[in-house]
Amino acid sequence: MTDQPASALGTGARYWTLASAALCLLPLLLQLPTLLAAVIAGVAVLTALASRQRLLPGVLRLLLVLAMLAAIYWQMGPRPGRDTGCALLAAMLALKSSELRSLRDARSLVGFALFAPFAAFLLDQGPTTMALAVLAGLVALLALQRLAHLEGQAPPAPLKRHLRGIGRLVLLGLPLALAGFWLFPRLSEPLWGIPDRAVGNPGLSDTMEPGQWLDLMADDTPALRVQFFGAIPEPQQRYWRGPVLNLFDGKRWEQDKHLIERAPAAVTHAATQWEYQIDYEPTDRRQLVALDLPLQAPAGSDLDANHSLRSHASLSALTRWRLTSAPAVAYTEALTPYERRLALQLPDGLNPRTAVLARQWRQDAGSNDAAIVQRALDWVRARFVYTLDTPEPGRDGVDEFLFDQQAGFCQHFSSSFVVLMRNAGIPARVVTGFAGGIRNPYGDYWVLRRMDAHAWAEVWLPGRGWVRVDPTAAVAPERIYDTIEDRLANGADATLDSRWLQIGQMGDWLRRGWNDLILSFDANRQQQLLKPFGFERLDPSQLVGIFIIFALTALGWMAWLLARGERERDPLLRAWHRLGRRYARYGLSRAGAEPASAWARRVHQHRPDPALLSLSERFVQARYAGADVDLTSLLRDLRRHRPTSGASP
Repeated sequence: MTDQPASALGTGARYWTLASAALCLLPLLLQLPTLLAAVIAGVAVLTALASRQRLLPGVLRLLLVLAMLAAIYWQMGPRPGRDTGCALLAAMLALKSSELRSLRDARSLVGFALFAPFAAFLLDQGPTTMALAVLAGLVALLALQRLAHLEGQAPPAPLKRHLRGIGRLVLLGLPLALAGFWLFPRLSEPLWGIPDRAVGNPGLSDTMEPGQWLDLMADDTPALRVQFFGAIPEPQQRYWRGPVLNLFDGKRWEQDKHLIERAPAAVTHAATQWEYQIDYEPTDRRQLVALDLPLQAPAGSDLDANHSLRSHASLSALTRWRLTSAPAVAYTEALTPYERRLALQLPDGLNPRTAVLARQWRQDAGSNDAAIVQRALDWVRARFVYTLDTPEPGRDGVDEFLFDQQAGFCQHFSSSFVVLMRNAGIPARVVTGFAGGIRNPYGDYWVLRRMDAHAWAEVWLPGRGWVRVDPTAAVAPERIYDTIEDRLANGADATLDSRWLQIGQMGDWLRRGWNDLILSFDANRQQQLLKPFGFERLDPSQLVGIFIIFALTALGWMAWLLARGERERDPLLRAWHRLGRRYARYGLSRAGAEPASAWARRVHQHRPDPALLSLSERFVQARYAGADVDLTSLLRDLRRHRPTSGASP
């Protein structure tokens, strides 16, 4: 019966437990699909409210479990992935409060909840996730400390005292954490296999079909950040080349796998060159982009026959690439028969009106391919408009776009333009990537958002080779070339909007700083960190040795402080020991087994001081005799007392 009060869970402890569990769950929910996160959060709240008075019936709990599994399947499908596992963890944590009755249940819930912020790092390593995870961990430690006080039936302590205790714990573990981050060898591959996401991160695809880009073009999150070293290309040159699509079946464009495996064709580049660094945000794909055209592939990537870059590994984490590009003046090699056949390929029997128009233009222009290209651009510029609101295409989608709708976005313009050129006998292909970019004035770098994804055309002209043609820019140049600076200079944005833009740019600059400081800390930066200490190059075994030395030192520091804290948990005893250390500077330290009164009398013989004798008597009465002593005044006097001047021993 004596254990019952200690095991009961009061209202305050229950609230602390639920609050810590909710904070632990929050960073994980923010990484899940919005609708699924809302369902899990709603179930967590309803479960906590419904189980306040009694346990939920087993049948109801089983139904909730089945409902959560169905919701996860509905949002993520049958494919397993690390986001599916994180969703299952969040669902289990949402239902865990239905078992909250005793102190043991509360400790179990808080301990289980601490897995959630760690799981969130499998999906995102940004500063927001880190800040929320740190806050959740601190509140969880605070909740565990309050549960320990409740179990020990200790008198209630003020929140400030609990916070001091948590602060000491954090400071104890900080040296070991920093040693692990700075010194533990950086590995190119994880120690265990982590599956891909079941719901992929948006990114450039090696295919293009109607409606595929609508979600991407409504997403204003950053896709990559670019830092230029030297000259900055003009807006008309800021085309970021991605996958090149050659094959067309009437609706879907895709890459030709044979060209991916071939080396790039020889090109004469202009004298102008651009050197830059790309920080690529995580996606679940391998397609990279580079300013048109990259001179060579950086380490860890390949350059294919279409001058497109592809990473050797999935871009599931933040990656950094250093590149040099220069515009093409001319291609020095003619198209091979296979490449020409591929660049003229069209499905049979589709888009007859486009074929008739192209043959008419060919008859009018003769062998002048450039005239046909210019005629098509003039037609598009005069008759077409840019919009994202387009109907689903029918069987002859290009005919419908060119002759009926005459309104669309880059997918429609680039695809229809290439089909028109191929019908006219001009080799052409679709190029996808990004266009434009927004300069961040705080960090002097450029941001390309996912909504800056773009598709344009390339046509093969005699004597020049592949030439970029962007029919979308002919219709809506502001879609490609307009920047925030242009809009602000023209007064297109209100003052409030401009301030929000500045706040957003400041936030992105802080995010980039986080990427530089934390996420980009790789093996090379680890070696540079140790160069000032005389270590030019260390192999992994040497790094492990240095890490072990620092880790053991940190663990020893932790053990000493913990032992000292246990010895001096009593503030009265701490004040008395501090007093003793003041006299130790004069060679009057207390022996290990010497009583306080005896030590005070010995000190008095060398440095007469009645105040010390009085303090020792009051300390003994309060500490050992249990006398009714004013502790506040005693602590104040102990802290203020200083040795008097006198003879040395």
